[in-house]
Amino acid sequence: MQKSISTGYWTLFLQVKTMAKKKQIFECQACGYQTSKWMGRCPNCGAWEQIVELTKSQIETLKEIHTSSNYEKAEPITEIKEESIKRFSSHSKELDIVLGGGIVPGSLILIGGSPGVGKSTLLLKIAGNIAKTGKKVLYVSGEESKSQLKLRANRLDVNHPKIYLLTEIELENIINEANKTRYETIIIDSVQTIYTNKLTAAPGSVSQVREITFELMRYAKENSIAIFIIGHITKEGSIAGPRILEHMVDTVLYFEGDASKELKLLRGIKNRFGSTSEVGIFEMSSGGLISANNISKKFFSRENQAAGSAITVAMEGSRPIILEVQALVSESNFPNPKRSTTGFELNRLNMLLALLEKKLELPFNQYDVFINISGGIKITETACDLAVIAAILSSFRNRPLSKDTIFLGEITLIGNIRDIFNLDIRLKEAKMQNFTKAIVPRKPIEQIDNLKCYEVKEVAKLIDWM
Repeated sequence: MQKSISTGYWTLFLQVKTMAKKKQIFECQACGYQTSKWMGRCPNCGAWEQIVELTKSQIETLKEIHTSSNYEKAEPITEIKEESIKRFSSHSKELDIVLGGGIVPGSLILIGGSPGVGKSTLLLKIAGNIAKTGKKVLYVSGEESKSQLKLRANRLDVNHPKIYLLTEIELENIINEANKTRYETIIIDSVQTIYTNKLTAAPGSVSQVREITFELMRYAKENSIAIFIIGHITKEGSIAGPRILEHMVDTVLYFEGDASKELKLLRGIKNRFGSTSEVGIFEMSSGGLISANNISKKFFSRENQAAGSAITVAMEGSRPIILEVQALVSESNFPNPKRSTTGFELNRLNMLLALLEKKLELPFNQYDVFINISGGIKITETACDLAVIAAILSSFRNRPLSKDTIFLGEITLIGNIRDIFNLDIRLKEAKMQNFTKAIVPRKPIEQIDNLKCYEVKEVAKLIDWM
């Protein structure tokens, strides 16, 4: 009897010990951060009460994503045969530019943007363009009904029998429908509304988004079908869901621009089949988003000659775009003057103001300074520094600059104006828009007719020219 009791205690002890060794994984539902213990606040994104324990099925799915079941033998790189990338056009000039020349069959493309910016409108328009070439397109919507999509298609004039609409949020049903007919393109609107019955988590959760993206990627590669997926963005401006979502797809595109503005920018963040520096510019019209025509004149104005305005040429990928830099300098009533920028880096502005105070002895510590880049463009290069300084000095002195002059150059911390890349391409674009003068760090290699270039090496020389 005593031996039986001892055996029972020993068995219970082993069971408890086995349970204690059970691996537990906790995951943040806001950013995808994983840890072995529960915490009230995520150390990665700072969200409260978002860390939950993954179930056994979710852990198995996670292992399946990170572990490939197909084993391939390693080969020397010299014996690998090159494969040419085949593309087909979306019949949207701007989208083809961002994608690197067209849509690649078997690619998974993620498009993100704020609500109302035009993601669904653009993709429905693209679906109509592809359908008109005889290719079948499956448009899957988890947010709108078929009648709503039909009304939008009427407005966009893209009604075509090759476009198939499906309102479904279960991934298994979507895959079954896609297997019935050979589609060249599939559009998912949006990935946050789709769920798989393999997991018990709610649609839009980290585990669901990860599994959905993994299955769509596998289906696209196996069947050589181009799949577009729409992703919601967070209030910080990044695509909602785990960071692995952007790592798994082939291409990541971001829509930029206010929903109330006509011009929208489609910027490539990641592209395995092309350059990531290209930007597509679209214009919102009564027929939806269309490729912007004559975009060169949409980001600057030469009508009113006012103080605080300077013209420059920025490079968006391989495309030069003429921009207007606007500055407002006003006396400050507070001990700490205000600095504000729209489309320009704030830290860069503070550096330029400190340089002007040091080299030109201008009291900007007593003035508020505001910078705005017209048209909603965000300047990420330093080639427009000279235009920013020219606009600031123009507003400070209350002296308008010539509307026939452009400013190009990078400003260093010692006050020198450094050379910039693609200077000749920028100057040729300025010549096409009938600009007659250019303030540059060096003269171009090829002389451009009817465009006079003034070489300026120091910021102090800019004051003499003005």
